[in-house]
Amino acid sequence: MAHHRALIWTVARPVLRLYWRLRRPLTAGVRGLVFDERGHVLLVRHTYIPGWYLPGGGVERGETMLTSLKRELEEEVGVTLTGEARLMGLYANFREFKSDHVALYVVGHGAYEHAPRRSPEIAESGFFPPQALPTGISPSTARRIAEVTEGRAPDELW
Repeated sequence: MAHHRALIWTVARPVLRLYWRLRRPLTAGVRGLVFDERGHVLLVRHTYIPGWYLPGGGVERGETMLTSLKRELEEEVGVTLTGEARLMGLYANFREFKSDHVALYVVGHGAYEHAPRRSPEIAESGFFPPQALPTGISPSTARRIAEVTEGRAPDELW
């Protein structure tokens, strides 16, 4: 069944991207940098694209960035915000679309409840130490983690 869902996403994703390009020339997304009590960061591996990423997704019509973050964290990994999600930065993601932007929020331990859940989009999720990130992590994800955990200067490009 999971293979069937992954196949559907593989076929549907290019069609949806074309639709979004034509209907939504400016796109916005959110990502959450969620830390547990040990300082480990929550990462997800999608069913439709290789690699490890921060949980998040697209901002829907009528949503604020924060509302979108709350929805995506709940849907993808069962994280329910109970406290502050701090806006870390806004990044341009021109690799996805000409006018795509991503808001990065930091969610510290104690600002959420976590009841892990299964999502058809997510093959796997887990908390990882920032010094021992999994093989296959996306370069952008690794940069965002280093910006927060090591105090590196943020790059305006995702």
